[in-house]
Amino acid sequence: MTRPGRPEPLARLDDVTLALENLRDGIDEEEPLDAVLQRLAETAVNAIADADAVSVTVLDETGPRTAAITHDQLIGIDLAQYAAGDGPCLRAVRTREPVRAVSKPDDGAWPEFAAAAQDSGVLAFLAVPLLLGSGTRDGDELVGSLNLYSGVDGAFDPFDQQLMRLFTGAASAAIRNARRWYHARQQIRHLENALTSRAEIDQAKGVLMAVHGISASEAFDRLVEQSQRQNVKLRQVALGLLDSVRSR
Repeated sequence: MTRPGRPEPLARLDDVTLALENLRDGIDEEEPLDAVLQRLAETAVNAIADADAVSVTVLDETGPRTAAITHDQLIGIDLAQYAAGDGPCLRAVRTREPVRAVSKPDDGAWPEFAAAAQDSGVLAFLAVPLLLGSGTRDGDELVGSLNLYSGVDGAFDPFDQQLMRLFTGAASAAIRNARRWYHARQQIRHLENALTSRAEIDQAKGVLMAVHGISASEAFDRLVEQSQRQNVKLRQVALGLLDSVRSR
């Protein structure tokens, strides 16, 4: 039964659809991942009924971390789960299924989560896994979870869980865009460094050629030999030679 004052399912769907359209139009393809996820969290908290706050858990090399959160004072709920190695958001990650939890003083399943949630006035919690890919669920890449907090103990019904799948789909697209942007930036940096190194090595070769009257090939061989002998990169050898010339 719908709670008094709570939007009907079609109205809730319309709210989420509009929010996702605004999110899609506002996302910059060159925006860093955490900034995109923060925008996603802020959109979700405004569109999902009873959601008082939203956070995004992502998995990286060091384990789970909160990449975005709409209310900083609630981050302790996420941190309690990471420290304990368990909780609804981590359960959603492991099972790849939405997990709803209600904080109770005698919660034996997730005592650390329950204590942190009660301290923050959070009575209901919904975590939905973030998956990348368009294939089967088990074949998709697991990224983390989208987490909702509410001060209403009856919050987040099955319809909300389905609505959240729309947000996780939007999150997947945003994450892919952010990763492409990051890798493109890295490739540009590597290319810039390579071009800079080439220019400095060519300058060092020119110095050796002028000073010793040797060919470009012989000058390069001398730089390589010094690089191997000192166990330093070729660019560092070139920079050292150029610096010594400038200081004279």
